[in-house]
Amino acid sequence: MIYTVTLNPALDYSLRLETLRFDDVNRAEAPRFFYGGKGVNVAAVLTKLGLPACALGFVAGFTGDMLEALLREAGVDSDFIRLPRGLTRVNVKLTGDRPLEINAPGPAVDHDALSRLRQQLQGLQKGDWLVLSGSVPAPLPQSLYAALLRTVPSGVETVVDAAGDALLSALPLRPFLIKPNLQELDALFPSSDGSEADIIRRARVLQQKGARNVLVSRAEAGALLLDETGKVTKAENAAGDCVRTVGCGDSMLAGFLAGYLRTQSYVEALHLGTACGNAAAYCETLGETAVIDALLPQVRVRPINV
Repeated sequence: MIYTVTLNPALDYSLRLETLRFDDVNRAEAPRFFYGGKGVNVAAVLTKLGLPACALGFVAGFTGDMLEALLREAGVDSDFIRLPRGLTRVNVKLTGDRPLEINAPGPAVDHDALSRLRQQLQGLQKGDWLVLSGSVPAPLPQSLYAALLRTVPSGVETVVDAAGDALLSALPLRPFLIKPNLQELDALFPSSDGSEADIIRRARVLQQKGARNVLVSRAEAGALLLDETGKVTKAENAAGDCVRTVGCGDSMLAGFLAGYLRTQSYVEALHLGTACGNAAAYCETLGETAVIDALLPQVRVRPINV
């Protein structure tokens, strides 16, 4: 089983606007709620790819009820811990000529809820996978992911998709995979020339700090993978028109895990991961398997020397 932890999941309220105006009332089209939060997205895409996955984390209030209902409707297993106060956050996503995202704060996570999460993680079994994904909301410490990794039993493989200190503090625990994007990589290493060689240089630093495999997502430029054997593999995107960017990195991560678990090949993992990320960008919803299958032959994956 693959378990994902999202400390601050969300409902994403998506609206389409032909033109976003600030001097008049905007009339939106196609209003729709989606489940949201990085780990939630990973679990949803894994489920669509046919792998057993369960979303963990915290929910609160009637918006938490709606999030759980949307996941049940999509066939995604979850075992959220319910907080006594507050509301699961609602994020507004405007698409159109001027995309705009407004992310709200989530409910406070108390000590009792954190203890219950640790108990859940202590119950994982050898052969399970754990994905810690997303930001650590204030006032929780940025070292929380590292603390959670220390509670996981031996034999559980771990993945961390986080930024800044939340990521750095987890590296000594030797996660199987981390997935920074370029913006997150630049924040960790401000001095860079942006070349592929420099991206790999910085990825090697993260590997030296403990990450076994480093997958760098680069939006329209595809992805670069530095695997634990020291090899570097480059993925180039399939052609398509970008519809949305929400969840693309999460879809890539889910596809990578699915590809690796099916084949034990880093090349095949990167191939499927890139196709899943592309499908998320080119569709209104995540994990459309027919689109992923159509994009797979168009994704080019090759080793590079740097």
